[in-house]
Amino acid sequence: MEYGRDLEALLSLLLVMAVDSTRAVTRCRTQQCGSSLQQTLKLTRLIHKESVDLIKVYKASQGDMSELFCKISISINNVPDPNISGLDPSERIVSIYTHLQAFFPHFKRVYEQQTDLQLPTNALLTKLSNVSNRSSSLAALVNCIHQSLFPNLPVPEPAGGPTSLPPPQNTFQQKVYGCVVLKTYKELLSNVSKELRTLKSQVCKKRTQLNVLF
Repeated sequence: MEYGRDLEALLSLLLVMAVDSTRAVTRCRTQQCGSSLQQTLKLTRLIHKESVDLIKVYKASQGDMSELFCKISISINNVPDPNISGLDPSERIVSIYTHLQAFFPHFKRVYEQQTDLQLPTNALLTKLSNVSNRSSSLAALVNCIHQSLFPNLPVPEPAGGPTSLPPPQNTFQQKVYGCVVLKTYKELLSNVSKELRTLKSQVCKKRTQLNVLF
């Protein structure tokens, strides 16, 4: 029951954010610290769970040597780093937001590649789309948290311009690239979950203590 209420509140907030940006800013800034972080944490855990399933479906859809594509130890320079950075809570929330944003072009590229490699009815395409859409909602919620906790600090645009993508790839490279993107994103989600739990225990606790004092 509690999860249902949280999900309903989450969907309501996302709808407001999509329809009316001015109302969204006001709604974000009036959100309870613990409540907004808990909602965002639950969505992060949901996407992480879906990403685990997505990787399994991805492997099963790659044909011969499917396990090999995801076992190859290869570094693709263009895939974002899954580690959160920053010295203070504001910087670390911004790091979460920019990392999530950086993965969106890669999701689009993997989806386009797999559209060429798979039948239109393959469940992989739907799962890729679902995780990408939920991740967009997650980024919006993280941005909302930053507005709530640090209303006078705007979220900066990612440094260095648009995310760079790898050059044209052959089929083998595409399959390896897709698996690297999905595995790295799953790692990012694990790091985001840990970070949100820390923020909830530290930042929200401080705000509660300040509210009691004043």
